[in-house]
Amino acid sequence: DSDLSMRTLSTPSPALIFPLNSPGFQNGRGSSTSSSSVTGETVAMVHSPPPTRLTHPLIRLASKHQKEQANIDRLPDHSMIQIFSFLPTNQLCRCARVCRRWYNLAWDPRLWRTIRLTGETINVDRALKVLTRRLCQDTPNVCLMLETVIVSGCRRLTDRGLYTIAQCCPELRRLEVSGCYNISNEAVFDVVSLCPNLEHLDVSGCSKVTCISLTREASIKLSPLHGKQISIRYLDMTDCFVLEDEGLHTIAAHCTQLTHLYLRRCVRITDEGLRYLMIYCTSIKELSVSDCRFVSDFGMREIAKLESRLRYLSIAHCGRITDVGIRYIAKYCSKLRYLNARGCEGITDHGVEYLAKNCTKLKSLDIGKCPLVSDTGLEFLALNCFNLKRLSLKSCESITGQGLQIVAANCFDLQMLNVQDCEVSVDALRFVKRHCKRCIIEHTNPAFF
Repeated sequence: DSDLSMRTLSTPSPALIFPLNSPGFQNGRGSSTSSSSVTGETVAMVHSPPPTRLTHPLIRLASKHQKEQANIDRLPDHSMIQIFSFLPTNQLCRCARVCRRWYNLAWDPRLWRTIRLTGETINVDRALKVLTRRLCQDTPNVCLMLETVIVSGCRRLTDRGLYTIAQCCPELRRLEVSGCYNISNEAVFDVVSLCPNLEHLDVSGCSKVTCISLTREASIKLSPLHGKQISIRYLDMTDCFVLEDEGLHTIAAHCTQLTHLYLRRCVRITDEGLRYLMIYCTSIKELSVSDCRFVSDFGMREIAKLESRLRYLSIAHCGRITDVGIRYIAKYCSKLRYLNARGCEGITDHGVEYLAKNCTKLKSLDIGKCPLVSDTGLEFLALNCFNLKRLSLKSCESITGQGLQIVAANCFDLQMLNVQDCEVSVDALRFVKRHCKRCIIEHTNPAFF
């Protein structure tokens, strides 16, 4: 037992990442070092460093051809480390088992600024525990080099795994746990409270997460400035269905430095939540409220308070937004570069006209499934937005080839045009191709190829 506890500080084997029944552990070498008979799940196993050299008599009889295959050993250490830097975490663990030299190189601190684990069957909690324990070997209980943890799609990740990260990685700057629906608010609170340098947080698809805030202990300790202590700038809460206005209010009050916020399909958010957001978070550059069906023109009036700081806005499928909301955005957010208004059926040519005349630096526009937008709106775009590079008109029933020709004759830098399910002629598509030679046209006309 004492020997096993000492070996816990050695390098994890590839079984830390892969299930025991995976191909990587059916070649004899992996199965001979197994320390568990559990099947059907990934377990964490550790091994001592490989010996310096093998002394088996058969090794002495190796042919000259076999020795020439080891040319990689001639590379200097810095070159090997550079090669290892391109490997994911699981492959790096495998390399650490090749020989003693590779073991030492694979655990170079410069290679462990990022941990990336993927897979639905992996025991992420155990993997994070073993990896952080090894990385904390030189600095007990603290892993100072780890800055990024990406465990997207690992459905077996629980609060226990996030507690491990929060307690051992105070220098963490980026955390991505998208699709890990077993984590809750409490674990996220601990990570945010114990990792003061965290700037990038992706909890998309984590349906139990309804808020981002400090723990009560951290709030009391930092009071009265605790509302400004969370340094998160990038926050993705896509598909956090339970998020409501009250939770968004708390997020805004604690994360005042936000510049990128994505609330796609947070269906309970309303205009009131956006009002809270604009009170505290005045530096937002990119915002998405796609599929938030309760957001209306009043919400657009609040978003317009960002003025020239707003560069990216997605309001796709927000059916309550009309030309009135578009006018608010166009009037105050003159430096807007990207707008996705697909499915906003209340937008007409008048809204497109106001947008084109005020946001002349627009580069990407999606007004697909807006049946009230016609060639007249396209003409306003063509005569004002010369820098337009991407334009989506998918399922716009009122668009014809004449409108496309006007756009192509004025927007020479157009790189992508989507006219699927639009009644446009082959001649119009060929006209676009002649004038915008770098443009990729997405269409449903079988006569054009």
